[in-house]
Amino acid sequence: MYGALMAKLTLPPLSLYVHIPWCVQKCPYCDFNSHGQKGDIPEQAYLQHLIADLKVDLLRFKDSIQQRPLHSIFIGGGTPSLFSAQGIGFLLAEIQKLVEFSPHIEITMEANPGTVEAERFHGYVEAGVTRISMGIQSFSDEKLQSLGRIHNAQEAKSAVEIARVSGLKSFNLDLMHGLPNQTLEQALDDLRQAIALEPPHLSWYQLTIEPNTMFAYRPPKLPDDDELWAIFEQGHKLLTDAGYQQYETSAYAKAGFQCQHNLNYWRFGDYLAIGCGAHGKMSFEQGDIIRYSKTKHPKGYLRGEYLYEQKNVPENDRAFEFFMNRFRLLEAVPKREFEQFTGISISAVKKQIDFAVEQNYILETDSQWQITEHGKLFLNELLEIFLPD
Repeated sequence: MYGALMAKLTLPPLSLYVHIPWCVQKCPYCDFNSHGQKGDIPEQAYLQHLIADLKVDLLRFKDSIQQRPLHSIFIGGGTPSLFSAQGIGFLLAEIQKLVEFSPHIEITMEANPGTVEAERFHGYVEAGVTRISMGIQSFSDEKLQSLGRIHNAQEAKSAVEIARVSGLKSFNLDLMHGLPNQTLEQALDDLRQAIALEPPHLSWYQLTIEPNTMFAYRPPKLPDDDELWAIFEQGHKLLTDAGYQQYETSAYAKAGFQCQHNLNYWRFGDYLAIGCGAHGKMSFEQGDIIRYSKTKHPKGYLRGEYLYEQKNVPENDRAFEFFMNRFRLLEAVPKREFEQFTGISISAVKKQIDFAVEQNYILETDSQWQITEHGKLFLNELLEIFLPD
């Protein structure tokens, strides 16, 4: 579709994703690689395997890593806050022995807003964590129960206050809308309560029913499309009026508090990945781009079976993958990054770009592309333009 690749790729910033798969119980909407806690979690053994996994990747990708320091680390799950502060500190110290940290590295860890986990926030900061992301989801006890969450609204608010005084540079609240039997006013009330807590960052996203989840087998009654649109439209206004800037499809932040790790994902950056089911992407100067994933189940992973799958991103898929990521962001896309990070000439996508401009999905200047308000509403249609023939 695009002809020969250009001579070399420019290597983008490098991040690291760490997956900790255990949680107290599996939520009925969750399709992440998570496993309900049964007995004691093998924390120390798993940490040792994470380090061994990283060492294997560093050797495998040494031609790609070169002198790139880690731009960000994201510890996700599951529920990483089930691990002790000492364990997280050990993990970060061992990682830093192996890979240089950027002077301004962002280190995010996902956490439950339950009482026990929140009491560990100070310890996580001492361990090196700079940002915590809390899965609040709702401030309605009834809705939390229907989502299978183990915390209540008051615990969530207490956890936010602990995060505020813990020494973190930033924290995020995850909030859902379009919940089972949720009215417009209930959704907006959740949002008002979140805004009142003044988090630097809010991830506000619609509940979707994913395959192979409890909700897929027993679907709850969700708001219809008209109700969902009203929730988004009025909720977006609440957030912007409160000083939050939408910078990604479902992410809002106060100025200067965007999640740097997620920005690197959406900007088609590179990321190493360690832990059960973790997904990574690595670029090589000579032109290859590799995506890979790790063994999903803890039993196999704890036997030292780390790599599950690895494949090259073919030339025909690169434009779609690049724009699928970049157009989730509301910032302008520098044209030079398309060529530098995909190895494809802009001239090779001119027909598709012209059509996207014609449809008012994007605006084009000499140096950049910018998604329009219309394009945001028709993102799937915009991305389909770049699918390989």
